[in-house]
Amino acid sequence: MRLSIAIQMDPIEAIDIETDSTFRVAREIQSRGHELFYYLPQHLSLVAGEIRTRGHPLTVRQERGNHFTLGNREIRHLDDFDVVFLRQDPPFDMAYITTTHLLERLRGKPLVVNDPFWVRNHPEKILALDFPDLIPETAISRDMELLRGFRSQHGDVILKPIYGNGGAGVFRVRQDDPNFNALCEMFLQSSREPLIIQKFLPEVGTGDKRVLLVNGKPVGAINRVPAKGEARSNLHVGGRAEPVRLTQRDHEICARIGPLLARHGQIFVGIDVIGGMLTEINVTSPTGINELERFEGINTAGLIMDSIEAECG
Repeated sequence: MRLSIAIQMDPIEAIDIETDSTFRVAREIQSRGHELFYYLPQHLSLVAGEIRTRGHPLTVRQERGNHFTLGNREIRHLDDFDVVFLRQDPPFDMAYITTTHLLERLRGKPLVVNDPFWVRNHPEKILALDFPDLIPETAISRDMELLRGFRSQHGDVILKPIYGNGGAGVFRVRQDDPNFNALCEMFLQSSREPLIIQKFLPEVGTGDKRVLLVNGKPVGAINRVPAKGEARSNLHVGGRAEPVRLTQRDHEICARIGPLLARHGQIFVGIDVIGGMLTEINVTSPTGINELERFEGINTAGLIMDSIEAECG
C-alpha cells in the first residue's frame, strides 16, 4: 500500500536534522515508499469550499547541509492525500488555531495527524489540568491578588505564558525574590492572556523527563537536564539529553491519560514529567524521537507510521 502524505511544517531548510522529529518521520515515510509532499502553514488555503495548499514533492536524506530536494511547485487539494501531518511548531497563536480550523474541514479524508480538533482543544499546558492529582499545584489567572496569594502559599514558583513553547518566558521565582510583582506586570501588560503559576518542583535539577506516546501507549523516554545555573531543561535553551528508563509512576500517568489521547486521535504525543508529576501534554509538535532512537534504538517514527498505515489500511 503506497500512501500519499503531506507534511505541514516549518521551513525545512532551517531545521536541525539531528534533532528534528518531523524530519525523522519524513525519512521513515520515504523509506516505506510513500509519496512525500511538503508545504508551509501560510500556504494553506480554503477556496470555493476546498482546502488547498501550494507546496513541493519532497525528497529527504541524512546529509547535513544537503538534507532535502524539492520538486516543482504544485497546487494540491489536500483531500487528494491519504494523510496530512500537522507538524509546525508553536507558538499556539491565532494563526496556528486557524490552520486547525481549516484542516478540520477535511472531515476524515485524509487522516490528519494529530487530529486538528483536539490539537486546538488540548493546548499543552491546559489538557494536563484534567488530571489534577497528577500535576503540581497550579493556577491560571490575571488576578494579581490571587497570584501573590499562590506564591505566599507555595513559596518558590514557576511563572510561564499559557501558550508558550520551548521554555520561552519561563521564570523560576524564589519566595524572597523582589521581582515577582514586576515579572507578573510585564506578562500582563504585554498580553491579554492569563499566566500560569505553578509550584516549583526542585526535582527539575536532576531532569525533566520527556515520555513519548504513540496511540496513547508509552514507547520510551529521555531525560532533559538543565544547564548549570538554568531552571529550564528544554533542549532549545541548553538542556542536555540523557537516557532514562520509564518508571512505574510514568506508566501510571500514561495509563491515565493514554486512553483519552487515543480516543481523540492524538497519535504522537510527548508528555513532561518532573519528580513524578505531570507538567505538560504536548500534542502540537512533540520532539525527542531522535534522542530516544540514539539512546535506546527505539524507532518511534516507525511506530507512528505503523499506526498510520493500520488506520489507512
